[in-house]
Amino acid sequence: MHHWFPRATIIAAGVLLAVAAVIGQAPARPAPPRTPWGDPDLQGLWTNATVTPFERPAELAGKQVLTEAEAAEFERETLQARDADRRERGTEADVGRAYNQFWYERGTKVVATRQTSLVVDPPDGRVPSLTQEAQQGADARAAKRRGPAAGPEDRGLVERCILWPTAGPPMIPGGYNNNYQILQTPGHVVILIEMIHDVRIIPLDGRPSAPPAIRQWMGDSRGRWDGNTLVVTTTNFTGKTNFRGSGENLRLVERFTRVNSDAITYEFTVDDPTSFTRPWKAAIPMTKTEGPIFEYACHEGNYGMTNLLSGARAEEQNK
Repeated sequence: MHHWFPRATIIAAGVLLAVAAVIGQAPARPAPPRTPWGDPDLQGLWTNATVTPFERPAELAGKQVLTEAEAAEFERETLQARDADRRERGTEADVGRAYNQFWYERGTKVVATRQTSLVVDPPDGRVPSLTQEAQQGADARAAKRRGPAAGPEDRGLVERCILWPTAGPPMIPGGYNNNYQILQTPGHVVILIEMIHDVRIIPLDGRPSAPPAIRQWMGDSRGRWDGNTLVVTTTNFTGKTNFRGSGENLRLVERFTRVNSDAITYEFTVDDPTSFTRPWKAAIPMTKTEGPIFEYACHEGNYGMTNLLSGARAEEQNK
């Protein structure tokens, strides 16, 4: 009996600790829906519109997550500041607002995780510094855009209706058209992008990437399943894409995880040592939307480019 009591006590304590550990665990995430052929089902219409800034504002330095009250106040202040129906007639600020509020679709909520920035690594929520070479390239492009354009090639990709950050990859929320339709077949995932109406076709069959000589605006994507997460690796970007200063050596890894019937966690990691001083990562929740996806006929109505070039010619004549 002298030796039995301590042994029983130890066993009971161990059982209680094990039970407590199980009780304290977060509830298991339900298995995602499956396609008829067994892959996790990401299909549907999704939006990534949000008022959460891409990088953490200076006033939120050191704070990674907002409280519910702070998130509500941030939403109120942000929506008030972005209200394009505030008119200041005759001012440059009024002209700069361009459209009225009807045309914008920026989102009205902080992301569900209440992040203070979409960038989650580095911990300060800021995109790392560019390398010296990449910064020189960015400065040269900015200087060129400040001067009168000799032709469309002197303007940025957005103005030329070639590529928007909304389309990606990576897919970054913008002022409007933040909607995507995901479709799947046994060997591919297809993402229809509302902005500029691009389509990404991502093979899942293990084929190799395109040869290095083949460069594309949206890179060359290959996908695979890692459990319930779709992992998409994209290389072969053109050096003209310049996502946040990136170059042709950009290697982008995206992760799509369906967390419930109404949400996908979308994460991406940027790895480009010739352009950034370190890799970095962002997380952007995507939520179900009713749609539909509309055609964005950018080139057909790109009167802005015509006006930019005609304005440049008039500026030259007046010198």
